[in-house]
Amino acid sequence: MTPNMTHRQHPIGSGFTAASTADEVLADIDLSGINVIITGGHHGLGLEATRALSKAGASVTVASRNPNRAAASLTGIERVDTGGLDLLDPGSIDAFVARYLDSGRPLHILINNAGIMGGPLVRNARGYESQFATNHLGHFQLTLGLLPALRAANGARVVNLTSGGHRLSDIRWDDPHFTSGYDPMGMLGYGQSKTANVLFAVELDRRWAADRIRGYAVHPGIIHGTNLGPHITEGAPRTAMLSDEQLRAMRLIDESGQPIIDPDREHKTPQQGASTTVFAATSPLLADIGGVYLKDNDVSPLDENPQPITFGSEEVPPATVVPHAIDPRSAQALWKLSEELLAA
Repeated sequence: MTPNMTHRQHPIGSGFTAASTADEVLADIDLSGINVIITGGHHGLGLEATRALSKAGASVTVASRNPNRAAASLTGIERVDTGGLDLLDPGSIDAFVARYLDSGRPLHILINNAGIMGGPLVRNARGYESQFATNHLGHFQLTLGLLPALRAANGARVVNLTSGGHRLSDIRWDDPHFTSGYDPMGMLGYGQSKTANVLFAVELDRRWAADRIRGYAVHPGIIHGTNLGPHITEGAPRTAMLSDEQLRAMRLIDESGQPIIDPDREHKTPQQGASTTVFAATSPLLADIGGVYLKDNDVSPLDENPQPITFGSEEVPPATVVPHAIDPRSAQALWKLSEELLAA
């Protein structure tokens, strides 16, 4: 498949940088009266996005597998409530959707932030590979269920957290559940799920833009200290078993073992990493742009000739979007496949 050559992947000159923080992006934006749902909004990048959105005046519902633990993490943040949601459990997703729709509140911003990364092959009750099932299918079901509330907002945005890891794998159309070929680190599964996050945003925007619902996919950068997964640090292709020497060689930690913060090389603080999420969710510069992949608080250019990623390299893998992740025909095919998998 080849991408539509009229793609929208062109930087727009936002005025923000890789080092900008979520508070800086929202400094001149008033979100009073705006309702937000964010999955996993109580830790890591999600927590920083929740704090910044609340500070700007939004009312935020944080969806979590453990609402009580989430509430404890959110102590002191205004206009925040929590709701139980397990992205691997279709019944839990339906129950969360029903509770929100019953509240009668419109939904202005949905941030599909939660996710897992790497590790051994795990399947859900349907036999689906867990990274694809959690990172994509769970959020797909959630978003479709919340469509009435998104329409009621009369202007809404859906933001999918993806990663430069989408470059690792297209959708495995003949074997998305890895009946074979699952690598020990689980990175092909992660890459497939992150490609799915981008394609979902592309097709959502095509289908729902007429209802004033726009879709975006966001690469936050390499963020240390998040809760993305027990095996791999968010945004970076490395296992928790790498030695300190290897981590220093990759410039992930300094001589004292502390994370290196270098936004121009993708290494960011959580506040910097959350900035592109809130930029996608709120920036007026995106009012007439949707179905795009964002990084560093701007629309990413398209890397039309991507090179293979080499694990263990001292060079940070590029995170610009590649053609397979924005192919409109693939986006339509994934939507159809996702509907079929949920109906099975």
